Amino acid sequence: MRVLGVDPGLTRCGVGVVDGSPGRPLTMAGVGVVRTPAEAEIGQRLLLIEQGLEEWLDVHKPDLVAVERVFAQHNVRTVMGTAQASAVAMLCATRRGIPVTLHTPSEVKAAVTGSGRADKAQVTAMVTRLLRLDAPPKPADAADALALAICHIWRGSAAGRLAAAVAQQKALTARQEYRP
Repeated sequence: MRVLGVDPGLTRCGVGVVDGSPGRPLTMAGVGVVRTPAEAEIGQRLLLIEQGLEEWLDVHKPDLVAVERVFAQHNVRTVMGTAQASAVAMLCATRRGIPVTLHTPSEVKAAVTGSGRADKAQVTAMVTRLLRLDAPPKPADAADALALAICHIWRGSAAGRLAAAVAQQKALTARQEYRP
């Protein structure tokens, strides 16, 4: 499975591509940041994010896009920009028919480090170790994007299999109850 992780942000939108499956070694296929100038109009910034993400989708052809779920912060302005960048990522993937999943920051931290309260340095250190990288990915937004991709490979695929099994069981039960 190839997952594009997106750590949304207006100034720096982290992107990272990871190949792998649960129980197998993971491989980084790409990492970077889509940047926009802080002084640009919001519409122009969102357009630049879209263009950057479209390029990543063209080059890496992921099976799925994992985006960090926006959570409430004290700074409403920051939340709005993050939510807008997140929506652009979801739109770009959905337009191509690529499934999108959302993961909370604490879910990502727990998947990668074992603790939902890990700090950025711990997440970066574990991403570096798990992907067997020579140096930590920089900036932190890029490391966070890789962590999102890892989280989905490890947790999301398992959750998907569980949801499919539950749906299959419900369908079987419904057929058994319907017998004329």
